[in-house]
Amino acid sequence: MKLKETSLNTPHDSDELNDHVGSSYNTPMREDAFSIDDDTKIDQIEDHFRSIMTILGLDLEDDSLKGTPKRVAKMYVEEVFSGLNPKNKPAARLFENKFNYNEMLVEKDITFYSHCEHHFVPIFGKVHVAYITTGKVIGLSKINRIVQYYAKRPQVQERLTVQIAEEMKKALKTKDVGVVIDATHLCVASRGVGDTNSKTGTAHFSGEFKKENVKKEFLNYINSK
Repeated sequence: MKLKETSLNTPHDSDELNDHVGSSYNTPMREDAFSIDDDTKIDQIEDHFRSIMTILGLDLEDDSLKGTPKRVAKMYVEEVFSGLNPKNKPAARLFENKFNYNEMLVEKDITFYSHCEHHFVPIFGKVHVAYITTGKVIGLSKINRIVQYYAKRPQVQERLTVQIAEEMKKALKTKDVGVVIDATHLCVASRGVGDTNSKTGTAHFSGEFKKENVKKEFLNYINSK
């Protein structure tokens, strides 16, 4: 499978817009995105989703359905789209590279679940992240948390790839970062063309990872068993 290399050249907003809209990089967000609290958002989404279910003809008096609007609202705000809120952004704690390890570090097969912003159906798959330290190393679990933070929002795979890469570069203060994503899109599998076999691959390489030998080492490792 040929990977689609991605890059976003738009500059980051100054002060990352108070770690709010700017922290999303290019996720489309309104300036008033956080003018209401999560509880209010849940209440409003619950009301709107109840209306959607009613329009579809569902009987919300049924025991199986009557709690669905609240469950969906809480799921949206507290779980699957929690990455929209910068208060949930993981702190990237760094450690001294006491072992003087100066080779590539790879965290592969990070499972992620996201949602396509075009149809709000799941995207899921694996993320592979690599970097070369310039003096600091990041806790391995923090790489996973960075992936989950950016995945938990309405997404397109190209943007997600770049957001993870840019956050790693920012946290580690290095350009030497590589990110590869291999994903299944249910907007392709469960609707429309109905292709359940295809996968989508995207990649972002910067710094040393632009060099063919480094890129090849990374790709060979993540493709090995």
